[in-house]
Amino acid sequence: MNWLIRLKAAGYHLIFSLLVAASAAFLILYLWFPWPYRTISGGDSLLVLIMVVDIVIGPLLTLSVFNLKKPRSELVRDLAVIGVLQLAALSYGIYTVFQARPVVLALEVDRFRVTSANDVAQNELPGALQEYRSLPLTGPRLVNTAVPRADQRADAIMMGIGGVDLGSRPSYWRPWDASARALTIKTGKPVAAWLASHPE
Repeated sequence: MNWLIRLKAAGYHLIFSLLVAASAAFLILYLWFPWPYRTISGGDSLLVLIMVVDIVIGPLLTLSVFNLKKPRSELVRDLAVIGVLQLAALSYGIYTVFQARPVVLALEVDRFRVTSANDVAQNELPGALQEYRSLPLTGPRLVNTAVPRADQRADAIMMGIGGVDLGSRPSYWRPWDASARALTIKTGKPVAAWLASHPE
């Protein structure tokens, strides 16, 4: 009989956890990682990891500690600790995904680069164009990038070697315009040719 009560308590906890997970999934998949970025930037796998941890940790712990024979204060304490642990795990997971969300799709001369929030050179945000001084919360912005001037090239090369390319540097972000579209068309290659060499 005690196991039936435990299973019922764990079931209620599971339902509540699923509702919270669904809300987190909407936030992650539709605001921070809209298609196709959830595949390109790994939003799907991050979400699965968060959901598995969040959905499994709470109900299983509830199943293991729920016992009506315990003093009420002890049972409340145990459930409160489980709730805090589950909330902490979920908060950390969502924060990690928030930092990994794609914020910019940048045209870098002849290629597009998807830049995540944690890859942006944050120190350059105050010196960027006004519209690029904050990072978006609803999917990446499409931007062009400026070509470094002669006096900027050495710095750009060294930062590029260090993994900070123009698409990660707000000071080089420029509005998407007709010239960016023309350059994309000029340097682009047919999708059919790419699919032929990458059938998977």
